[in-house]
Amino acid sequence: MKKYTIALFTLGLLSFTFSSCKKKQEIIEAEKPVSIEVKKGNHTWYYFNNGSFKQVDKIQNAPFQTALPWTEAVRISSANNLNDETEGNVKAFAVVNRLGILTFDNEKVTVSADINLFNDRTAGNLVFLNNTPLFSVYKSSFFNDTITDPNYKSNQDQHLFLVQFDDTAKISYPVVNCNNISEELNSEVTDFIWDGLNFTCSIKSITDTKNSFSYVSFKPNVPLLSLSPATTKGNLVINQTSVDTFRKAKEHIDYKNAPERIKGLVSGFSTKLPFCIEVKNAGGISPRVYANKVPDSTEKELQAKAILSQSWSAALFEDGTLFIEGALPGKHILRNGKPVAIRLPKLPAGFIYSDFVISGTTMYVAWEESSFYKVGRSGFLEVNLDKTLYSKLL
Repeated sequence: MKKYTIALFTLGLLSFTFSSCKKKQEIIEAEKPVSIEVKKGNHTWYYFNNGSFKQVDKIQNAPFQTALPWTEAVRISSANNLNDETEGNVKAFAVVNRLGILTFDNEKVTVSADINLFNDRTAGNLVFLNNTPLFSVYKSSFFNDTITDPNYKSNQDQHLFLVQFDDTAKISYPVVNCNNISEELNSEVTDFIWDGLNFTCSIKSITDTKNSFSYVSFKPNVPLLSLSPATTKGNLVINQTSVDTFRKAKEHIDYKNAPERIKGLVSGFSTKLPFCIEVKNAGGISPRVYANKVPDSTEKELQAKAILSQSWSAALFEDGTLFIEGALPGKHILRNGKPVAIRLPKLPAGFIYSDFVISGTTMYVAWEESSFYKVGRSGFLEVNLDKTLYSKLL
């Protein structure tokens, strides 16, 4: 199997070298951002264990975990920033599958676990409404045996869907359940996309003989955050839709149509290589994915995630290469607005970086031990950007 890495060179030069056992291909960019490596003393590793997180000197020393399908494993499944830096609020949040919600507030991290809500459900799809975190939960019919439990099948009120997190009370509670938007029994909302007005949902109905899918879109006619599953009747405008509509809402967009801030941010990355970048607006709606397709390419499609905030933007590739531009809260603009590349600590074979947030001048990067569709150990890396960036780029 080929191994792909992104190698960064110091002295202001950056080039990408993808290697296999037989060949090396080097891509030279027209304009190369400054490259900075995260040094020892500027970062701390954490792993998830027993309903919380613990510090470890390096991820190889984190206790082994049985590899589980990604829908069932404890892992950061979705993360994003708030979008009200002007008020001094630099909080960010992450949904931890099978555990709860992480709140990042500068150097302070808290976990709000909820056994009843998260224990037997897959959680993800973090979005925001008026800076309130919203996410979805469901049970996987492929890997979750509890979905066939007679008590669960007969109690439609247990088929949760959209959940909000109250950051003040540190609790999560349902807003809309599956049975609020579908008359199909024993159903789960397996995915959704929110465009700021409408939620477009894919609903999977499970029976003893077959599984079927239906698709609906809905929007509230009252403030969404005022609702609960018991009060949605008459307060949601629901329309049946089609698989084509859902797929179109979720489809990957040609990278040529990506936001200019994104194209400028990762301009050092060659478009001769295939990649997908998931772009999130801080405190925003569902992300969109932009794909750089390269016909006839045999190279692995690289995955990246990006956040567009008021004063900064950043993009993380799965190998640990992060591009950042702009100004972090209370700091000056980096390199007059030009991107900077940060090389995160190299991960052992079989591990990847999956998502990130930035709270104040602290960056938190999710990592996981990944093999095909299964995940073993997981956690996050804390990086001091004040020391990493601003002490070097005066």
